[in-house]
Amino acid sequence: MTQRSLDKTGIWVTTLCALHCLALPVILPLLSVIGLSFIGEEFLERTILSLSIVIGLIALGFGVRKHAQWYPLLLLICGGAVYWNKDSFGEFAEPLVILIGAGLIIAAHWVNLRLVRSCPIKPQVQ
Repeated sequence: MTQRSLDKTGIWVTTLCALHCLALPVILPLLSVIGLSFIGEEFLERTILSLSIVIGLIALGFGVRKHAQWYPLLLLICGGAVYWNKDSFGEFAEPLVILIGAGLIIAAHWVNLRLVRSCPIKPQVQ
């Protein structure tokens, strides 16, 4: 996979993770009726978020090697920390915290894509 495709994958995984967390309270009663209650388990949420962070670390690591800017990694780490601790802010604030955390992770990928795109292409040494 290329750095660009990893960034795009990271954006999609994070978006799906946020949608899952935000829609879960609405669809949770239906999930148990049709036998899909495991979708509401915290283990699945943590697994998807962990996958998002790992993809982000890889993609942004490649990006840092190209553009030498570290702040996309800082956005990713802050977003992951906020998102991971979404339960700490109370049930009322949880949707907002999810949006902030996911937004920071997505912003990290978006900034990384822009920085890589703006890098001059280095000629191949033969």
